[in-house]
Amino acid sequence: MRTTSNPVFRNLSPQQNGGYAGFGSAPTGAGPNTPQYGQQPPQYGQAQYGSQPPMYPPAGGYQQQPAIPTTRPMTIDDVVTKTGITLAVVTVAAIVSYALTASNHALAGPLAGGGALIGFVLAMVITFGRKQNNPALVLTYAAFEGLFLGALSFVFSNISFGGAGGSGLIAQAVLGTFGVFFGMLVVYKTGAIRVTPRFTRMMVGAMIGVLVLMLGNLIAGFFTPGGFGLRDGGTLAIVFSLVCIGIAAFSFLLDFDAADQMIRAGAPEKAAWGVAFGLTVTLVWLYIEILRLLSYFNSNN
Repeated sequence: MRTTSNPVFRNLSPQQNGGYAGFGSAPTGAGPNTPQYGQQPPQYGQAQYGSQPPMYPPAGGYQQQPAIPTTRPMTIDDVVTKTGITLAVVTVAAIVSYALTASNHALAGPLAGGGALIGFVLAMVITFGRKQNNPALVLTYAAFEGLFLGALSFVFSNISFGGAGGSGLIAQAVLGTFGVFFGMLVVYKTGAIRVTPRFTRMMVGAMIGVLVLMLGNLIAGFFTPGGFGLRDGGTLAIVFSLVCIGIAAFSFLLDFDAADQMIRAGAPEKAAWGVAFGLTVTLVWLYIEILRLLSYFNSNN
């Protein structure tokens, strides 16, 4: 299977190789190649649909009944539901954080800094500790990420740029984020851009390059005001934000493909939490970059 630029999906359960599938088009009816309810395909060590479970006649000569399945394969409904729950937690926490920051500007730093730091630590634990299927950790990450986004949104729209934009700027960023998300979903569904190994390598390389530039700009900022000028609101900063938005948008294609492969492979239902986590990470990054870009334009007006 192709790898994805999102490290969250790279650490999920291994999938089967296959062609391109429509996102959410995993078969739901029974057939000769459909896994049994609650079981996974052969690569997960389970039998195919239609194969009989082993029967062990007890002493009395009666056949032993097969065990009742305790799980079922993941579906697109699971992905939508878990992603919706995760984003709802982010939204509620962001609203609370925004309200607290609006009432007391001194809370902006602790809420934004604390939320970002704890959210980052939880993301590392979830990703590299292979805890993507743990709903408690995923929702806790969503809550702290919401605190970070709420405070950051207030700072960008009401403090850092002289109050230009306000809540209207945040609404534009939210609409832009979900507009890009659904636009890339249409692109994936129609096959306008195919997720190939070459495309994946290009995306991974672009993300590494952007990360290196961000870290370099941060370090340079300790010695020179504005660092390399990637985040100071100038022309170079606008171009850099556009590049980041483009990379985040195209990374959705890799995320959709990874989730699609998991559905086709019959990953367990709880794996949908990992998909929700991965999509949330990308959505948060995209929102921040769009909000930052809009704030640049508002500050220049």
